[in-house]
Amino acid sequence: MFPLLHFSDKIAVITDNDIQLTYKQLYQETELFKSHLTKWGLICCLCQNKLGSLIGYISGICSGYPLVMLDGGRDDVYLSGYVKHYLPEYLWLPSDRISNIKCSVLYEKYGYSLVQLSYNKDISLSPINQKLRLCLTTSGSTGSPKLVRLTEENIKSNAESIAQYLKIDEKERPITTLPMYYSFGLSVINSHLIKGATILLTDSNIFSSTFWKFFKKYSPTSIAGVPFTYEMLERMGLFKMELPSLKTMIQAGGKLNADVVKKYVQFAEDTERRFIVMYGQTEASPRMSYLPFEYAQKKPSSIGIAIPGGEFMLYNVDGQVIQDSEVQGELIYKGPNVCMGYAESREDLIKDDENKGILKTGDVAYRDEDGFYYITGRLKRFVKIWGNRYNLDAIEQLIKPITSNCACVGNDKRIFICIEDPHYINEITNLMKKQLQLDKTCFLVQVIDSIPKSESGKTQYAALEKIVNM
Repeated sequence: MFPLLHFSDKIAVITDNDIQLTYKQLYQETELFKSHLTKWGLICCLCQNKLGSLIGYISGICSGYPLVMLDGGRDDVYLSGYVKHYLPEYLWLPSDRISNIKCSVLYEKYGYSLVQLSYNKDISLSPINQKLRLCLTTSGSTGSPKLVRLTEENIKSNAESIAQYLKIDEKERPITTLPMYYSFGLSVINSHLIKGATILLTDSNIFSSTFWKFFKKYSPTSIAGVPFTYEMLERMGLFKMELPSLKTMIQAGGKLNADVVKKYVQFAEDTERRFIVMYGQTEASPRMSYLPFEYAQKKPSSIGIAIPGGEFMLYNVDGQVIQDSEVQGELIYKGPNVCMGYAESREDLIKDDENKGILKTGDVAYRDEDGFYYITGRLKRFVKIWGNRYNLDAIEQLIKPITSNCACVGNDKRIFICIEDPHYINEITNLMKKQLQLDKTCFLVQVIDSIPKSESGKTQYAALEKIVNM
């Protein structure tokens, strides 16, 4: 998938501890990795945004081995859960994590170790579909064993589409701001490596001085983030920073408030940059749409149009295609990047393509007269109170101009609006009464210490529901 030798002496990756590898050296590393694998089988990679993790990923993909990408920051209980469900032949993990694992160490480099697991003789390892290349945890996963099954065609077609509409070439230098196990973060790597770009690899987050020191030293041309990323960057004063190398900002992983989009679009226009809003899901490898920058000022709430090679449709509750504009329905996507399906155990890895290129997104959307799409919420994020349906995602967007630190959960009895600053209680309460005509018994503005978020910045609604004790 990655034409490593094609780009030969071009720098492929620069790490935050100043290690640099060319594409030819990266190829040599993948060959060395492959030479230590004793048989074909499943590799579980404990991911960090570090060189060892990156080499393990590229080696597996280029060698045709199926990979499971897991959060390297989680504990041994998390790892053992996936090992129990999927019985991988190998683990590729930080070397300091192998002391409690029954295994044989095959290879070690860059702080990572390749180990072969030992199982009891009575455990039989089910076969794996030869087309399977990558398994990713589902969006919002909190340790559930459910994985998305992807082929090389899924991954490559999406990477090519992204590279096409973002106009990625060898001159690009993206900096890692999202974890490698997260589909959005991984797609940034994929779409740049296939074009010979240079990955600036760091495990530091945007709040750290080490991140910005690395940023200024190696001059990245692009940055990627979820809504939380851009909300925080605005607070940190990004609009006033001297970052001459930065040319492109891309956003996905959830809906960014339209007012914030407008600010970034204006900033981009004023500084001759681009701010590209995108939409996707892990099941689509992961991106399905983008908002062309020339339309961003006019349509800041839109997810845009389908990516090259993809197609959108809207279905009503009866499963019929919606032809008219401005009519809401479930958003359906068709394209070569749609995954084969899900897995919840080793036995599921033999399954063939169950989706046949069609993905029911579970998102509610509409299309405007120009053919641009707008997400209004999730099918599962609606509540019905006193006979009226309320979209929890839409309520969040309504409150965001007051405070970006907000999240909504609820049931058919009450909506819980969680914030971190008590100063906004009265303003939000009045907004809910006037704008939505909601009686005060139907909602509660609740102050909590911190809205739970994943490492990639996504709100963890299941955890939030436990906090509010629904």
